Formats: sequence, structure tokens, C-alpha cells
Amino acid sequence: MANSCRKLIFNIYMGFYCSAILPKICICSQFSMSSIDLLNTDPGAFPVATSGEPFPWNKLRLPSMVVPLHYDLLVHPNLTSLDFVASEKIEVLVRDATQFIILHSKDLEIMNVILQSEEDLRYRKPGKRLNILHYPAHEQIALTYRTHGGKTRIIAVTDFEPTGARMAFPCFDEPLFKAKFSIKIRRESGHVALSNMPKVKTIELEGGILEDHFETSVKMSTYLVAYVVCDFISVSGTTSSGVKVSIYASPDKWSQTHYALEASLKLLNFYENYFDINYPLPKLDLIAIPDFESGAMENWGLITYKETSLLFDTKTSSASDKLWVTKVIAHELAHQWFGNLVTMEWWNDIWLNEGFATYMELISLNATYPELQFDDGFCHTCFAVIKKDSLNSSHPISNQAETPTQIQEMFDAVSYNKGACILNMLKDFLNEEKFRKGVIYYLKKFSYGNAKNDDLWRSLSNSCLDDFTSGEFCYSNSKMTSNILAFLGEHVDVKEMMRTWTLQKGLPLLVIEREGHSLKLRQERFLSGVFKEDPEWTALQEGFLWHIPLTYSTSSSNVVHRHVLKSRTGNKLMSQTDWVKFNVDSNGYYIVHYEGHGWDQLITQLSQNHTLLRPKDRVGLIHDAFQLVSIPSDVLEIVYSIGAQTTVGWNYLLEQYGLSVSGAEKNKILYALSTSKHQEKLIKLIELGMEGEVIKTQELGLLFHAITRSPQGQQLAWNFLRENWTHLLKKFDLGSHAMRIIISGTTSHFSSKDELQEVKLFFESLEAQGLHLDIFQIILETISKNIKWLEKNLPTLKTWLLVSS
Repeated sequence: MANSCRKLIFNIYMGFYCSAILPKICICSQFSMSSIDLLNTDPGAFPVATSGEPFPWNKLRLPSMVVPLHYDLLVHPNLTSLDFVASEKIEVLVRDATQFIILHSKDLEIMNVILQSEEDLRYRKPGKRLNILHYPAHEQIALTYRTHGGKTRIIAVTDFEPTGARMAFPCFDEPLFKAKFSIKIRRESGHVALSNMPKVKTIELEGGILEDHFETSVKMSTYLVAYVVCDFISVSGTTSSGVKVSIYASPDKWSQTHYALEASLKLLNFYENYFDINYPLPKLDLIAIPDFESGAMENWGLITYKETSLLFDTKTSSASDKLWVTKVIAHELAHQWFGNLVTMEWWNDIWLNEGFATYMELISLNATYPELQFDDGFCHTCFAVIKKDSLNSSHPISNQAETPTQIQEMFDAVSYNKGACILNMLKDFLNEEKFRKGVIYYLKKFSYGNAKNDDLWRSLSNSCLDDFTSGEFCYSNSKMTSNILAFLGEHVDVKEMMRTWTLQKGLPLLVIEREGHSLKLRQERFLSGVFKEDPEWTALQEGFLWHIPLTYSTSSSNVVHRHVLKSRTGNKLMSQTDWVKFNVDSNGYYIVHYEGHGWDQLITQLSQNHTLLRPKDRVGLIHDAFQLVSIPSDVLEIVYSIGAQTTVGWNYLLEQYGLSVSGAEKNKILYALSTSKHQEKLIKLIELGMEGEVIKTQELGLLFHAITRSPQGQQLAWNFLRENWTHLLKKFDLGSHAMRIIISGTTSHFSSKDELQEVKLFFESLEAQGLHLDIFQIILETISKNIKWLEKNLPTLKTWLLVSS
């Protein structure tokens, strides 16, 4: 073969017999090609194939001298025997002279391989039969489902990410080897076949078998190929740009598909506008698969979902179910651009797919479904991954991964959630519009291709350099490299900065020390459960340094200040203010500790007027306090109570309550949770206490006492006591300390004649049933005293308050 590139066509016919044929195959030609004979040069440098012959490639990654251009694939799944037969034709471009073609295959019995050159095709020559060598093994799946009536149905469904395509057809099963796919599927008349592209025609074959032909796909990686054979039905709609969107489910669950259709249409319209790139396929199917192992898989044009991630039953699904379904749909639709249109070069950068899709959940839901308040939930996403990332066993976002097992392990909270959090941090630092322009630049430049970390950072830099002249954020400067922005007087190398977040594990602890009117900054590696006095602390700090895009606010103004901390220590900022709060809105991926009186100054402000700090800033203080453990116990209750006034803070505290092993800390948290002004949260606390798992039943007395310290809590607890009296008696004896605390805590704060009468009637009804406690009389007397005190002092108190204001 000449050294210049030549197109070759080879056909592989295969049948699946559940054999254990291994993950790579070599297709070796029996005619001469002008290349170095690697095997004769050093046969001992190569592994041995199953036939005993040398296998001519010794690396996990495929060689690049042969690349696929187009797959023509015919598949016939047999839903009775649970196997399939298939054939394929792969058009390849040979870029360098070679004696062999390496591609992936697993558990496939390959019957024959024919290699045809362009000349063979032109003159209709049969081509040459090739020798096949096999070398070692990997993975497989099989799925079934049952109808509502209990009848078993068999469906065929693919799930190829990351390295599963080789189990369905021999292929170049790496993300860099993008190609077009023409797919044909054979099926019985009672089923439908779906694939990435729309069906163009159906041919009837002998025996009543139908063969569906699908349009040729756009260029894509093998892991995005998908096909399904099932008996499902669908509901459909059309986006504003003309894309047909269909939701498929088993017939008995069809009624649960309508919300997914509404959300998909709205989100697809949003993404087309946000990315300034239309969804490139003519249709998009979303299908709910029973017993699907993954939450969902973003196959281009045919997204597969676990049923609970796509279906929504208006009769039984909750608000949290709706949020989950919307979030997963948003994630998978974002992949149609991040991952499908632009794909990472290799799995070490899977975060470019998953981190971006997770980040886009936040952006898309805030824009399309603000009522779901996902913005609060995103804080929790970052807080949760910080807990994992602060362990020494964590790993960098961009991490070495070669074997299929290593690749699968990359699909974790670090790739998804930390990836999303550092993108959100960078967006907040650059500002949303500048970040969006960089994203659009990135997607357009690498469409239908592959990218790596540095390509993203260059795109974000270039988008800024193109059109900024004000100097407020960044401006064009011919002396700068393409990675550097001028940011408020500081030169910021985006690539250099973000590499410190993607190429090393963990996160920094920012320590703030006030020295007169200046703030001294230093950074350390934050390690959960490892302290300076521990012998291993110093060694675990070595080699770690982040370029931290800091944001902070002060007592003197609402302005958000910005600064990049590049060194471990020594940086000073001027601040003639009462207090300073770093990590505005908790958008940064770092922990903050305020040495000296820093925490005290913030707590004083929270006690006087907590609204001067943003809700997510208050939540961030709670989170950092928990992580640091440098806070005095008498301060925690105040900090917790302030944080509990937001939904995300309240939910975070409830989670921490369940995790805490300290009774004293649990009491402080429970008190803080009970200060919420939202009745539904107080009701949830009481319900959890009655259930006795998260909040132990023995804490009900304390809980009722805490809740009734607010007017709204008093009425809520009083109503619950009367409505659930019988249930309470099953949990506690009438005369028990817990029951007495519940009764007195619920009623002894009352101070009106109407409330006194309600309590008296309730006690009389109990006594009529033979249920009497001495505390009944004590409570009635206490309420009477409260009424008299108010009648005597309320006018004076009103006058004093008016004068004071």
C-alpha cells in the first residue's frame, strides 16, 4: 500500500453466540503492504492472541493510522433466544501504511471479514478475506420488564457508555474515532424499533420479519450509538425550530409521559437559544426503560432513562419527584451539545461532558422552571462533593484512566459535581455573559470533533479578548497570550488558574487574619479530620497550591470585590470595615476560616440584622462552620438559626442533624430547625419525630417546646396535639415526662381568653374519658396569668415601642 492516504472498505459479518471472545481484534491482511514488519522486528514485545500467534499491538489505546469514516450496521435482536445476529460495513481512512487494523470487539463470534479497496469496489472485485486475531475480555447487559398484569415482556436496549459498543459490533470504540452510522434493525411486527436517527422506510422480509432503515447519522463517537426494540407507545410534540420530540414508555405507563414532553420541549428550546446552535438532528426520543441500571444515558437522538427519572404521575409523584425528573431531563439534553456535539478526546476528561451537563442543570432550570428553586439545591451539590473531595483518597477532576474499569470509575461525584462547581465558580468570576460567550465559542469551534481541558480555557479566554474594551472585566491586549485576561488590574491566566482546579485533587482552605485595616490571606489544603497537630498534616500539604478566584463583600457596601490569590501567604487587602465575608453567594469552591475576631464580627452582624448578608452567604457560613468544627459551641446555635431561615440552609441542617453523633449538637440544630417561619417545615419536623427514625421519638417533648416559641409554631403544635392525641398516647404514657412536656410546651404560651377556653374544653374532654393530670390545672392558671399580664402591661409596652422606634 502506498504511503499516501487511501480509503478502504471492509465488511464484517458476525453472529452472537455468548462466546468469550475478547475486547480487541486485529484484522490482518494476507497481501503485501509497504510498512515495517513490527512482528519480525521484536515479536517478544507483543502479547499473544487466543490463537497463539503474536498480537500486533501492545497498548490499551487504539493506533491512529486507521480511522473510521462510516459504519453501515444491520442488527437483528432475537427477543426469544436473547441473542442477535448482525453484519456491518466500515469505511475507513488509512493514514499510514500498515499491515493490520486494530479495533474493539467483546463477546462476539465473528464469522468472516472481507477487505475491499476503492479499486475492488470500482471493478466489483470480491476483495480479500482477512485473518482475525483475538485478545482479552470485558462487559455485557440484558434487560426484561413485566407488564402491569404481571406478564413478562422482553425488550432490546443498548447502553454503550463508556466501552460497551464493542459488545454489539466490532468498532473503533474510543471517543476520538468519530464516524457516521447507517443503521438497519430487523424486528417482528408487534414491536417498534428506534435508533439515533428517524426511520426512513420499512421493508418486509420472508417470514414476516420487518427491516427498518434509519437515516445516516451525523459524526459521533461509538458510545452514543443506540437502538431499542420494544412494544412501547409514545406522546410527541415539536420545538419552535421544528424538532420532533417523543416520550416513549410501556403502554401501562403512557399517562405518565406528558410532563416529560412539556419539560423536554421547553428545555430544548432554551438550549438552542443559550448555545446559539440548533439541535442538529431532526428528532429526539426519550424512552423510559424498566430496570435500567443508569439514571439516564444521552445517546444522540435516543436518550434512555430509568423510569423514575422520566415518568411523572400527577396522582402519586411529589414535588421532589418533579424536580428530579426535570433535572435529569435537563442534564441529558445538555449532553446533546456537551458530549455529543463536542466530545472529550479521552475519558480522563469526562468531566467536560458530565461537569458541564450538571452545571447546565442549574442554568437551564433557573431560566425555565424558577419555581422549582433549584438554585438552592445546587449549593447542596457543591457542599456534598466537598465532603468527598476533602479526603486524601479523592482524585483530580482530570485523572489518568486507561482500562475499562478505570474509565468507569471516572463517572463519580468529582467528575459530575466538582466539575459543575468549578465551572460555576469561573462563571461567577468572569460574569455570566462572558462565560456564555466562551462556551458558545468552544462549542462552535469543536463541533462534531473532540476537545480537552486546555481547549475550553482558551475558548473562555478568547471570547473575552474578542470584544472587551472597558477594562471592567477583561480587555484585548496584543501583548497577552490567548489564555490571559486583564481583570480589574490583575492579569489572570485562565488556563493556569483552572489547571490548579482540574489537575490536582482536593480544595483549599482560605484563612483570613485582620491586621489593623488590612486583611492577611493565606491558603492551605483543606483536609477533613486532619489537623495541624497531626503528624501527617505537613506531608499532606506539600505540593498543593490553587489560584483562587476570591470574591468578598464588606459592611461598607453591597459591591462584590474580586481578587485572585496565587500564593500560599503574604497577600494583603485593605478593609476599613466592621466585617468582611468571603465567597459571596457560596459560588467559590473553597472553605473560609476567619481568625481572631472575624467570626465574632460576622455573628454580631447576624444577630443585629441578618438580612445584610445574602441568604446563600448565611448558608455558606453554616457549611464552613460544620467543616471547620474553630467555632465556639455557644456561637453555633445562633449561626445555625440564621442559616435555617433559607430552604437550602434548613435542608442542610436537617441532614447534619441525622449525621451528628453529639447529643448537644443535635439539640442546637433541632432548636435552629424549629425557628423556621415556614409551617410546612415545622410540620415535617413533627412528622419526623412521630416516625422516630431521623428525630427520635423521645425528642418530641423538646421539639414541641422549641416549636411553640413562635406564634405560628404555637398554633401549629396545638392543632397537632388535639388531632393526634390518640397516636401520642400510644407512644407515651399519659403521666410520662415526655407527655407532660408536650402538653405544657404546646399550651403554656397562650395569652388570650379564646385560647384559654379552647384549652379548658380540651382538658375537660380528656377528664370525661378518665384522663387527668395535675398539670392541667397548672397550665390553665399559667394562661390566666398571661392574660392578666397583657391586659395590664400591653398599653404601656405599645407606647414604649412607638417612642423607641
